Amino acid sequence: MAINLSKGQKIDLRKESGATLTSFCVGVNWGAIETKGFLGLTTNKQSVDLDLSCILIDDNNNLCDHIYSPLYKIDFLQKFGLPKGKLLSLDGALRHTGDDLEGDSGGDDGLDNEIITVDLSRIDPKVAKIFFFLNNVGKEDFSQIPYSKIRMYEGTSTQVKEVFASYNVSAESGYAGKKALIMGKLYKRNNEWKFDAIGDPTPDTFLGQTIHLILKSYL
Repeated sequence: MAINLSKGQKIDLRKESGATLTSFCVGVNWGAIETKGFLGLTTNKQSVDLDLSCILIDDNNNLCDHIYSPLYKIDFLQKFGLPKGKLLSLDGALRHTGDDLEGDSGGDDGLDNEIITVDLSRIDPKVAKIFFFLNNVGKEDFSQIPYSKIRMYEGTSTQVKEVFASYNVSAESGYAGKKALIMGKLYKRNNEWKFDAIGDPTPDTFLGQTIHLILKSYL
């Protein structure tokens, strides 16, 4: 049975069988915004473009690698001292499936919109923490998005074999004005990987701000 995480909860990556979860997907799912038109006779759908990203931190608390969209303009990234985006970690252990620019239309389709695959056995030994976060490219904030959730599961980008843990961050009034979300982190303790469900919304309007906030306040 999948673990339903709550904010601040920390878990070991061990399945019910006792086996360690080492190769899995970290996926994020969200819906397009739907509103009723004149007299409720029509439905208007507004695409939502969220970006799933992660940064890798070494055991000296230094940023040592990153995965975020290559579509971010390099001149904006350079203002924050950040390099061009890429979809594969240097050690090949993490891979992003690519951008989803719309979100689910017509309800949850059961698949995640953006996914980072993780193979803990291949991660560079110097990596101690991996932070996962979302940035909204559009004008809406997280209080308007009908649902969004992060989950860890075994499978592929097109087939969910078994969900290990999920963390719902559905639309809440407390998310008003918040356009970024620090979702959680994988962290290594005594050579074992664990997961911490952070779930903190922020008003950041650009990925660079979110990365700087993590480096300043979450290490």
